Amino acid sequence: MKELTILIKNDMKPALGVTEPGAIAFAVSKAKSYLKEEVEKVEVLLNSGIYKNAFTCGIPNSNEFGNKFSAALGLVGGNPEKELESLEDVTEEDNKKAQKLIDEGKIEIKLNKISSDIFIEVELKTKSESCKLTIENTHTNITSIILNGKEIFSKKTEKTQAKKEEIVIHKYSLKDILEYVETVDYNEIKFVLDAHKMNLDLFQEGLSNPRTTFVKEFYRLNGNKIFSDNVLKTAQLICNGAIEARVLGLNKPAMSITGSGAHGIITTLPLYAEYKVKNLSEEKLARATMLSYLICTYIKEYSGRLSAFCGCGIAGGTGVACGIGYLRGANEKEITNIINNMASGITGMICDGGNQGCTMKGIVATDSAFRSVELAMNNIFISNIHGINGNTPEETMKNMGKIASPGMEETEKVIVDIFQEK
Repeated sequence: MKELTILIKNDMKPALGVTEPGAIAFAVSKAKSYLKEEVEKVEVLLNSGIYKNAFTCGIPNSNEFGNKFSAALGLVGGNPEKELESLEDVTEEDNKKAQKLIDEGKIEIKLNKISSDIFIEVELKTKSESCKLTIENTHTNITSIILNGKEIFSKKTEKTQAKKEEIVIHKYSLKDILEYVETVDYNEIKFVLDAHKMNLDLFQEGLSNPRTTFVKEFYRLNGNKIFSDNVLKTAQLICNGAIEARVLGLNKPAMSITGSGAHGIITTLPLYAEYKVKNLSEEKLARATMLSYLICTYIKEYSGRLSAFCGCGIAGGTGVACGIGYLRGANEKEITNIINNMASGITGMICDGGNQGCTMKGIVATDSAFRSVELAMNNIFISNIHGINGNTPEETMKNMGKIASPGMEETEKVIVDIFQEK
């Protein structure tokens, strides 16, 4: 199996609700599994990316929001065996128990540091026991477990520079990626079609659920059809209907990429709209999805997994724009110009956490993706000399990532300050 296939296959994971509440609940529930007595106190330390993304986002099987409730539900109803879907079996009774814990002051959330890297540390205390568990770099990557003061598990984390040098995707140029997408054996990459099925199921949940609003309006605008003859309206409906369902915490998973369900949705469902409306082949869809995933990943590995820019719109949107271009027969030059158009258009979009606003950002990104493709394929594009565009597509994508990290670290702090003032 080719290296890029393995990269994506390992990264694709189901995620129930917004990824960050799932990660917090997973951490708490996993720590609880080592304790025999009733937990009396939960202390959670989060880096700014996790803190911000989970601050006001919906939680699966709950009408509540945020970091504190995610931790409380992880304690009373989380299943650590299900990792990012740890809240799948939460009940109404669990919600009542979680609220009681919060009311009693037993759940404490603190901001640890401003950073685009993932960091979660939870410490659970009983009358005579304690368990401290740390997650770093990815949402379920446990690096330390300390039980009653003794470290029972430890995994060394790479130093930042070493990590940068080992990033697989950055060994490849756009030309290399396009060659891979075009020549890789179809049977090797068919697994990506599972993402479309899972994300479409999430969209259907959003369309039928009484809590959603955006998806119903886009359904009306699409002629009260899921698939009309208008590709953009269809893409806006299924893509952003799924994003709305996800950020409200409805009980269906998204297939995540780069640790994010919203990234996974936006890198796939606009392609599905193009495939369905234009009656294209599943093989073509799979190849376009791989391109979309790889371009998204290329940018995200520079920006950091959690930063102050909207990776869903910027990285995911650029990925899917390239995928749409591929489905329409774009060549390397045209895909380069698609990247330039996207970099010049939406790179400044901020991330103010996982919340209903993600739906609006997805709407903007989807529109930008289709327009960038149409313009580029008519030889209309922002040239390399302008703005943050580089001399090569690889430089442009690197510059997009650098805008987020280290470029927007102060922005991240201001966003978190605004949240805390609310």
